[in-house]
Amino acid sequence: MIFVDGACEPKNPRGVATYGFVIYREEKQLAVGSGLAAEPWTEQASNNVAEYVALIMALEKVLSLRLEASEVEVRADSKLLVEQVNGTYAVRAPRLKPLHERVKRLLPQFKNLYLRWIQREENAEADALSKEAYTSYIRSS
Repeated sequence: MIFVDGACEPKNPRGVATYGFVIYREEKQLAVGSGLAAEPWTEQASNNVAEYVALIMALEKVLSLRLEASEVEVRADSKLLVEQVNGTYAVRAPRLKPLHERVKRLLPQFKNLYLRWIQREENAEADALSKEAYTSYIRSS
């Protein structure tokens, strides 16, 4: 089970875009990740970019752990991300198209992967990691 989240603070877009993810296996935390999702204060820095980067980084981590043959459920509170990756919504924003393509190249490497939307309240850990990444960036600037 993977939880992913992205944020863009203090404004969206053109703020500081950050991401967080948490990977569990049989209720045991296997890995966490967080960081900058795009160059801060640029047009690329947006919450939707951050959501995609969270997903990409989490999927790449699962691959590095050699768990791609496992059943993988990704949970995200971004309806846009989930619906675009699942093919229900079109990807229109130019800044999202290359990220969407990268996700689409990663997905076939997994034997059994599901992406599902969850309420924001159910995504507290990944949300906290994305916020910590923002705080860390601001402190170091």
